[in-house]
Amino acid sequence: MTNIFLNNQVLVYLLSEGILLLLLAVAFLVTVGMLRHWDFGSFSERQFALERRAYLVMTILQFVFIVKFFLVVYFVFTIDGLAVLIPGAMCAAGVISANDYGMNLLFVKLLLLFFLLLWMALNRYDLEAKQYPVFRQKSWLFVGIFALVLLESWLDLAYFSHIDLRAPVSCCSALFGQLEGANPLPFGLDIPKLLALYYLLYVVTTASLLLHQKLITLLSATLFMVVSYYAVVYFFGTYVYELPTHKCPFCMMQREYYFVGYAIWGSLFIGAFMALVWAIMGLILQEERYRERRWALLLLSAFVLLCTAYVAVYYLKNGVLL
Repeated sequence: MTNIFLNNQVLVYLLSEGILLLLLAVAFLVTVGMLRHWDFGSFSERQFALERRAYLVMTILQFVFIVKFFLVVYFVFTIDGLAVLIPGAMCAAGVISANDYGMNLLFVKLLLLFFLLLWMALNRYDLEAKQYPVFRQKSWLFVGIFALVLLESWLDLAYFSHIDLRAPVSCCSALFGQLEGANPLPFGLDIPKLLALYYLLYVVTTASLLLHQKLITLLSATLFMVVSYYAVVYFFGTYVYELPTHKCPFCMMQREYYFVGYAIWGSLFIGAFMALVWAIMGLILQEERYRERRWALLLLSAFVLLCTAYVAVYYLKNGVLL
């Protein structure tokens, strides 16, 4: 039996998630009741009561969803702190791979962030329209989000309860290095081709956003996320560490690197998710959503500039590339 639950950061994280789950459970029960009786065209006393209740629930959900964004950051910070307790771990990479639940949990958290952004965008549109035109759609989306939160909560408990503080884990060099000369990049790409694809997809994504091409944005933003992950781990990250053999997506979130990993990964995922939200809402609502598009352009451009800046600064300082 592991004593991982005695760690203060783990306790704070799980307690915070538990409180939010309780709030979401109450909101879920109220939402199901509203879906059964909602009729905006009605002028009955019950409908007016439902509208007041709906506004309260939407306010609670907006608060909870914003807090969950910060909890994702705190989750990464927590597992990074656990590296000193687990044999073989040098950073969060080894900790998240300590059992079979870790990577699944991280994927669910990223997927959840996308749906939270989509719900908040739909909610903003719904409130601005005054007549709740997408109330049912966003309510059903919340039902799906709540199911995903339940899965996340189960994975949280399963992940932390199966971390054995006595069992050694692989370090990031073993997890992300080129073992026995194997190419870790997808589709048989090498670094030059990966970088060419990286910048090409960025240009296509930004151009499709500027030209309002929603279907192209859906495809290019998704591919850009995947390619960017490999580009950061196997190329740009080495300039953050200033070491060609250090390939890890987590170490850059540590103090030694000024926590720049949070800015790199945050701008990538939030920017790409905003692009997807803009495209999906445009296809569903058949109207432009400039707020999401602006954030997507800003964050994706900041991500590319930040990654490129590390390479440029290293070259200017040393006169060579890694």
